[in-house]
Amino acid sequence: MNNQNSCYTYFNIIGDFDPDYVSELLTLKPEKAWRIGDARSNGTKYDFALWQIGRCDEYDVDVANQMRKTISILLDKIEILNKIYKENDVKFCLEVVPNIYVDEITPCLSPALDIIDFCHATRTEIDIDMYLYESENE
Repeated sequence: MNNQNSCYTYFNIIGDFDPDYVSELLTLKPEKAWRIGDARSNGTKYDFALWQIGRCDEYDVDVANQMRKTISILLDKIEILNKIYKENDVKFCLEVVPNIYVDEITPCLSPALDIIDFCHATRTEIDIDMYLYESENE
């Protein structure tokens, strides 16, 4: 059976903050970022800032492996993340976006203890945004 399932994961910082300052503190370049007031493609303005990094598209039936890849670049930056959290009105989120076909082997979506430890240490929420499909044609 050809597996049609897919999943991607990434880490977000959302809230009221300066994305350039976050990049400077973490010494990391985000994959996506915007400021409050930046224009969306439809012309409206964002009412929150975003800083995003660690997108992993390498599907693994044990999705914890993708979560680990996403947070791997942040593991040595827990103190800095906590500083960002304390000094700004922000929310940290580990996003998990599985696309699941009902006829396929279902992925394991439970985070392992090391992932939970990172999330607890940084007050990071885990958001699973699941999409379920009956067949490949839907």
